[in-house]
Amino acid sequence: MRSEKMTKGPARAPHRGLLKALGLTDSEMKRPLIGVASAWNEIIPGHMHLDKVAEAACAGVRMAGGVPIRFGAIGVCDGLAMNHEGMKYSLMSREIIADSLEIMATAHPFDGLILIPNCDKVTPGMLMGALRLNIPAIVVSGGPMLPGRHKGKATDLISIFEGVGAHAAGKITEEELENLAAHSCPGPGSCAGMFTANSMNCLSEALGLALPGNGTIPAVSADRLRLAKMSGEAVMNLVEKDIKPRDLATASAFQNALAVDMALGCSTNTTLHVPALAHEAGVAFELSSINDISRKVPHLVSLSPGGAHHLVELNEVGGVMAVMKELARASLLDTLVMTATGKTLGEILKTAPDADGQVLREVAMPYHKEGGLAVLYGDLAPEGSVVKQSAVADTMMTHTGPARVFNSEEEATEAIMARQIKPGDVVVVRYEGPKGGPGMREMLTPTSAIMGLGLGGEVAMVTDGRFSGGSRGAVIGHVSPEAADGGPIALVADGDIIEIDIPKRTLNLKVEPAELEKRRAALAPFEPKIKHGYAARYARAVSSGARGAIME
Repeated sequence: MRSEKMTKGPARAPHRGLLKALGLTDSEMKRPLIGVASAWNEIIPGHMHLDKVAEAACAGVRMAGGVPIRFGAIGVCDGLAMNHEGMKYSLMSREIIADSLEIMATAHPFDGLILIPNCDKVTPGMLMGALRLNIPAIVVSGGPMLPGRHKGKATDLISIFEGVGAHAAGKITEEELENLAAHSCPGPGSCAGMFTANSMNCLSEALGLALPGNGTIPAVSADRLRLAKMSGEAVMNLVEKDIKPRDLATASAFQNALAVDMALGCSTNTTLHVPALAHEAGVAFELSSINDISRKVPHLVSLSPGGAHHLVELNEVGGVMAVMKELARASLLDTLVMTATGKTLGEILKTAPDADGQVLREVAMPYHKEGGLAVLYGDLAPEGSVVKQSAVADTMMTHTGPARVFNSEEEATEAIMARQIKPGDVVVVRYEGPKGGPGMREMLTPTSAIMGLGLGGEVAMVTDGRFSGGSRGAVIGHVSPEAADGGPIALVADGDIIEIDIPKRTLNLKVEPAELEKRRAALAPFEPKIKHGYAARYARAVSSGARGAIME
């Protein structure tokens, strides 16, 4: 056992002394020691209940004969960090979380790990750390929030963000906006739609790194606590059989995860996190492979923000396993892969329910014939850009219009809220990429304002930053190379014509090459926005969004 590095032999008497100071007995020190990494805190609604989830996971470990030892992890609430300098640190936190897990589990050689995240960058950060360490590990998230209710309709956080735009347009009163805010986030859990947190918690199942139900069982359900207990028992089985994360997250498992991503219509942020996980797992990944899978795998589940359903409804019809069973019936998955249950995917799917035809449609009758995401290339994005095509109105799948250029999210938001953006415009927001931001901020505020103002079917947005999983519309992010690296987006001027063709996967700038060269010669060197601290170090080391914004 790895823990014997600090428990066995006369030379480790001082180590045993320190462990006895924790109250551990000699008998406990002979059992597997399981690190329980919990991201509990009192600022993130998705994490406010993780202490209870961790307690249940610890109970499961004890029931299976192990010794659980809890430690903490940081987390950023993207909603609370939105539209101010705090959002610069959200994506950055992923690397800190991965690094801190590596530090904790190497300095204290646990025999296995239970990862208890829930929101946005915490789940991928913990998974990155686990794949890097490659010791037996399992993830059990805190689960999704229930949707709220307002005027008889299901609502969620995005309803409030879009309500801000509706208020600016005079469509609702300030009192109505506050009522929306009061009733749309009813309690603990990751925000209720297919946003980034729920996307990654669902993909954890598809990668085989979590038990069935991890992505969809509501946070407030007793089933969530039972799942945590079962995860505690399951990690002990992984330790006994020495099944490690890289044994599960194989190249085939990543292909399965991408297929599930397309079927669910997941957040565009998965195109940052899945490559980062593949990098840690030593699995080759090309951004263009998303288009290959998206062409083959249809969109089967339409959840908020693109659809009317929420995670709780997907859970009621069988969750991720039901989705995978439908994909497997169409030979779109590798069912021989091993999972954290200790069984193959094929064995698990035998007991999964069939598609209900409403929330989860059959492959033959999908919401869209293509998967949820598309990667666009062209002279504006030579290395790629990403759009959640399942959340784009049919009228905006192709669009040509004049650029309205802004060098920050704040500038763009101010112009949108001041009603300066007109139908047909393409809002360009640059110097918000991994280096330029720094931190590649999400643009939920301006995209929600566009929707709330009623311009979602007439205005597009293009940025080297990124979008919340809650963003919808013709919003194209991750444009690479980014402006801070001298990418073509740095050369766009007001009035330039931009051509978007999502079916053809193209994003082009209709400006003569000679004119672009003239602009490049006059382009001032990029000046970092933050020159000290972690953000400055991150900006110097981070890679392109096309490579998952991994640290070099």
